[in-house]
Amino acid sequence: MKPAATQPPPCCVPSKARAERLVLSTERSQARTRATTGATDAMTLLPGGAFRMGTALASGFPADGEGPVRTVQLDPFYIDTASVTNAAFAQFVEATNYRTEAEHFGWAFVFVGDLVDAASHAQSVAGVEWWRRVDGADWAHPEGPGTDVSERAEHPVVQVSWNDAAAFAAWAGKRLPTEAEWEYAARGGLDQKLYPWGDELTPGGVHRCNIWQGTFPLHNTAEDGYAGTAPVQAYAPNDFGLYSMTGNTWEWCADWFHTTFHADATRVNPVGPPDGTARVLKGGSYLCHASYCNRYRVAARSSNTPDSATSNLGFRCARDVEHAAAIEAVHTPEG
Repeated sequence: MKPAATQPPPCCVPSKARAERLVLSTERSQARTRATTGATDAMTLLPGGAFRMGTALASGFPADGEGPVRTVQLDPFYIDTASVTNAAFAQFVEATNYRTEAEHFGWAFVFVGDLVDAASHAQSVAGVEWWRRVDGADWAHPEGPGTDVSERAEHPVVQVSWNDAAAFAAWAGKRLPTEAEWEYAARGGLDQKLYPWGDELTPGGVHRCNIWQGTFPLHNTAEDGYAGTAPVQAYAPNDFGLYSMTGNTWEWCADWFHTTFHADATRVNPVGPPDGTARVLKGGSYLCHASYCNRYRVAARSSNTPDSATSNLGFRCARDVEHAAAIEAVHTPEG
């Protein structure tokens, strides 16, 4: 089945849509590749099994393909406890001399509120004018020349495309999580809850994720403590011990995006449609707000072309379980 001809409206993540880079995305696809060699010391082993994926809530975005609610079966797998950090990505670049797609193109998208001098970056994105094209913006200079990540080592790396994320994952002996794996991990064992911790956004008045407060996109009160990205472990983890599964940065998933494919697709270790023009994004970001982009719910989803990079877009990795004995250990833990 071919992907839908039209995508949902842009959700805080403008696209580059460079057609020639789709070939690279297809060549680097991790969706159907097992990865069993990566180090697991910064990962969590999840037992898999059956869970209910998606939502039927009308308060969501049906046009995004959030439904139907369906029971999905997953094998055990590892997933990064937190998003890949600037420090980790720097190690990858140093070891491989990798050049990201933002560096290849010479520019990337930056949220206007993150710019010191927005007037000097006049090329905005039609329909989402709070995004500006900034020459020289890349993972090491997230807001453009004159900015760096020297004091953001433990913040999530941003300005990375799907292709960049897949290249890092392959280097690390890992892969990108499928959308089903990502949502299972984000739910933390809870069934059909809005957020990784339950249905209340700020239980007891405590912020559990990094999203926009105030009036989007004009004024962010930063009541959660951060106006931009936060350190990857800034908030309490979910019941699986995973940090910032919602908010902070969008995270790339392995799957090609489609709004209806999953309604009739296999529900045992699903990997999404066989081809497409955009990849799945999950989790929302620090720019998400209920008035515009209420996509920091675990069932919410969005997409972008695999060459796109923005200042609120990152990733985490997954890994397969190598031995049957390890799988058995998940199901029969000590004690």
